Amino acid sequence: MPNYDLIIRGGTIVTPERVERADIGVAEGRIAALEPELAGEARESVDAVGLHIFPGLIDAHVHFNEPGRTEWEGWASGSAALAAGGGTTCFEMPLNAHPPTLDGPSFDAKRAAAEAASVVDFALWGGLTPLNLDRLDELAARGVVGFKAFMSQSGIDGFPAADDLTLYEGMVRAARLGRIVAVHAESDQLTSALARRAVAEGRVTARDYARSRPALAEAEAIQRAILLAEEAGCALHIVHVSTGRGVRLVAEARARGADVSCETCPHYLALTEDDLEALGAVAKCAPPLRPADEVAALWQHLLGGDLAIVASDHSPAPPDMKTGDDFFRIWGGISGCQSTLQVLLEEGHARRGLPLETIAGVTAWNVARRFGLAPAKGRIAVGADADLALVDLGHSAALRADELLYRHRQSPYVGRTLRGRVVRTLVRGTTIARDGKIVIDHPIGRLVTPTS
Repeated sequence: MPNYDLIIRGGTIVTPERVERADIGVAEGRIAALEPELAGEARESVDAVGLHIFPGLIDAHVHFNEPGRTEWEGWASGSAALAAGGGTTCFEMPLNAHPPTLDGPSFDAKRAAAEAASVVDFALWGGLTPLNLDRLDELAARGVVGFKAFMSQSGIDGFPAADDLTLYEGMVRAARLGRIVAVHAESDQLTSALARRAVAEGRVTARDYARSRPALAEAEAIQRAILLAEEAGCALHIVHVSTGRGVRLVAEARARGADVSCETCPHYLALTEDDLEALGAVAKCAPPLRPADEVAALWQHLLGGDLAIVASDHSPAPPDMKTGDDFFRIWGGISGCQSTLQVLLEEGHARRGLPLETIAGVTAWNVARRFGLAPAKGRIAVGADADLALVDLGHSAALRADELLYRHRQSPYVGRTLRGRVVRTLVRGTTIARDGKIVIDHPIGRLVTPTS
């Protein structure tokens, strides 16, 4: 009888600690052996000579918008795109589905939609709004990875921003339930007032939009969220940090003992405010793209270790919502989950010397540890799920729109040179994508929940 279901031979594995040549033996969906020259036989063998093997990406921030807004993306296309880019697990945000994930029944509906279509494993965020403080317990009981709150307007009816009292009381409950709270940290008072003023004066260009959401708005909200979380005894995660000052505030709080973390996104590392003006609606997001000095500051923190997680914040919309002369009316969201690893390999590893070990950490292991999915997810180690991305690091090419698996093939990275070709993606030992195409004909994604 074969010793393993699968052996991957000759590859170079990448972990947060090291890069080394090793064979990988897989049995029953998990890594059963890691050896330089693995003895034994398998039902299937993969030749990985010349390839680097990364832990499958865990994207902690995606909007697949199903149920209710499948025409925006959907689990089938969204998970396929993630898989084509080396992703094996995603955390789906609560607000762009209809209804938003604010209680037990809406969680159940989203889980059913994911299980019916996703080719990658998934966790689900629950919402924290003034509408559902009394429903957090049922969300936690079903296994949400945490609770997401907006400190500014979300743009979605049915998912209002959390005022300070709502946020604090939600944090108290989240701490009791053993769940983390994630916040979109921008000051609503600042951003709303500046936006109203700009629109009233007829200033509706891309630059006007960016100026209506200044770096100050992010810093003020981060400070306030940290203060509330420390008082509540709650674990806190700041999503899509776009400024060096934002990362510093989190690092300073962590140094004094606060249980706080943050993520940034590939678009804040690869694109600037000048790109926003040049590309237009396809590059609109909130917070907005920043000047080049802020991009440099984020890279400094990533290289220095203060910035531990990179997530895509994949937030697509139909093309007719990404057009118009009034930049304030255009839907804000960037499609990017298929390109995260390639952006980091190009902008980080090739251009700035970002170690491959760091990339494995910020896209997988650090995510798994922070959100309670370790030790099963996020690492290449005996006993872990065999979630793997086999990558040809020698490949470099401009991204073409026809390579994208999104429902709507739009992305600010189209035409940009990206590094690395994902040759094969495996979820629990099953090959789900090969050379940019999905190669299974049925969904295999499972709900994953925090273990601690």
